[in-house]
Amino acid sequence: MTQVLQPPGWARPKGYANGVAVRGRQIFVAGMIGWDGQGQFHTDDLAGQVRQALHNVVAVLAEAGAKPEHIVRMTWYVTDKREYLREAREIGAIYRAVIGSFSVAMTAVQVAALIEDRAKVEIEVTAVIPD
Repeated sequence: MTQVLQPPGWARPKGYANGVAVRGRQIFVAGMIGWDGQGQFHTDDLAGQVRQALHNVVAVLAEAGAKPEHIVRMTWYVTDKREYLREAREIGAIYRAVIGSFSVAMTAVQVAALIEDRAKVEIEVTAVIPD
């Protein structure tokens, strides 16, 4: 069971939680980018790369018997904050379709570049399968 940590009087964040508490088996997913399982990019579009990166996250979680609802923390690295904000509505819809509509502790950071030149987003995940 996940407990959302929301200090009294704080405004509720949109699309994520300030913190969560959970007990169980922990799964750590390395940064997933917008290429497929063979390392091939199919789009240079940020939203399309987000979709692929999230599908990659789900595939790695499945190897541990975890599902998207077990995600408790995400860190997103994006190469262009303005592009991310411009595509936020579409990215949100993709997130809900692939991951779900629940809240997780989330951080998004703009970075100068990612190791793979075509990558526009990299997403790290921590998941916990409850005891």
